[in-house]
Amino acid sequence: MMADFDIIPATEDFLPALVELDRACFSPPWTSKMWEAELRGNPFSHVLVAVLRARVEREDAKLIGFHCFWMVFEELRLMRLAVQESKRRQGVGRALAIAALEWGRQRGVSRAMLEVRSSNGAAQQLYRGLGFSPRGVRRGYYSDPTEDAVLMEMDSLALPVELLQKTVEEGAAEG
Repeated sequence: MMADFDIIPATEDFLPALVELDRACFSPPWTSKMWEAELRGNPFSHVLVAVLRARVEREDAKLIGFHCFWMVFEELRLMRLAVQESKRRQGVGRALAIAALEWGRQRGVSRAMLEVRSSNGAAQQLYRGLGFSPRGVRRGYYSDPTEDAVLMEMDSLALPVELLQKTVEEGAAEG
């Protein structure tokens, strides 16, 4: 199955759509000011967006997903990944995660880490499929509702590009 979306770097033009999708996917959501800081104020931050392919060249590109990640020295911190509900299980989240990992690998990052809600089995499965392993629990890390976070890490980002591409293709086929 060919993906019907492209992954591109976010610009400030995407700010309203980022805030809207974040609000739909997270509790508590990031504010507009927090997103502004990620897009232009945080030197560690990078944001990729998934947009529908037919609209990528137009000003009104339809945002269907985003991934905010930080590169801090040799470490990639996966901060926030969201996909529009109607586009889930179609490989968008997997492709965004792989794009961030590949971005880091190309810049010499040696490991990646993230936190995920303990109840978010789909996200944990996605990250395990990409090579992350659970490394611990952060008690009461999340609010609205209060919940533990599972800390996951990938010790080596030296993944061959072919494996990443195959994983994206399989993910698109599986959802």
